[in-house]
Amino acid sequence: MSNGVGGFPVPAVPAVPADQIATATWEPRYEDVAQDGRLLVLGLPPALGMTTWRPLLTRRDAMRAATKQGIVPILTRLVVGATAQTVRIDRPLRGTGRYALARSEKAGEVERLYLNIWVDVDGTTGRMVPPIPAGDFAPAGSVFAEHVFTRLFAPPDQRKLVRFELDGVPPEPELLYEPPAPATAAELPAGATWLDDARVVDPVATVLGLDHTDSNQHVNSLVYIRILTEAALRRLDHHGKRGALLVRGVELAYRKPCFAGDKVRIALRAFVTAGGGLGAAGVLIADGDPADRPRAYARLLIE
Repeated sequence: MSNGVGGFPVPAVPAVPADQIATATWEPRYEDVAQDGRLLVLGLPPALGMTTWRPLLTRRDAMRAATKQGIVPILTRLVVGATAQTVRIDRPLRGTGRYALARSEKAGEVERLYLNIWVDVDGTTGRMVPPIPAGDFAPAGSVFAEHVFTRLFAPPDQRKLVRFELDGVPPEPELLYEPPAPATAAELPAGATWLDDARVVDPVATVLGLDHTDSNQHVNSLVYIRILTEAALRRLDHHGKRGALLVRGVELAYRKPCFAGDKVRIALRAFVTAGGGLGAAGVLIADGDPADRPRAYARLLIE
């Protein structure tokens, strides 16, 4: 593991063949940059599609064959971190992404098959207001995405995949991966101190509609970051901490999808980092159902 994404541990980037690496540029959205010129964490996940899914994965014959077999890589963990670099909103972002297939094991047997993606994103230095002329590319953030392969539409007892049967793909990936337990994504970061004695259920519930969904037929993965950010700011405000705060790191472990019509709440514990930063960690749960397993575990670092 390394600590290269938003201060949270992620697997070290492996050596992969050149055809599993791609670089792309794209235009940021106006809402991707905060008023102080720093890139928002929500401006980083689109790099997964720009650098890896579109130019690499969707063009692989093996991925197309997997899709025909009903095999789909499901996003199960997302780690996003943004730097302090100010960037121009009117200049492109540049990202370099790479992917690797991996396996996890239990008692010496393959337990799961994974698709892991790493992306480093650069922004064009400078600032719109007050104006700072555009310069060269500089590091603006990074993304790590863990996906588990599953037979999504098969009966529950047939969804688990432990072996590929695809031309050109080894039945068992060589790379061994030790996925952290989902609940670790809600743990106190190393060196931090809790401000709350226990998780506090946010008083605001979120009612989900089609505006929160995407073509995958469930709530979009980035919606979780938006509503977690709002709940975290309310939790920190309870402790008298408010102002020009900006999320700099997010770790999310997705456990159960949300759908249009669901009503959910967030339960968080606020903390202070060893360096004096702020944050919150906790879970997203169904409203009014304490027995419901967390839909997601998450923690955010805020400066």
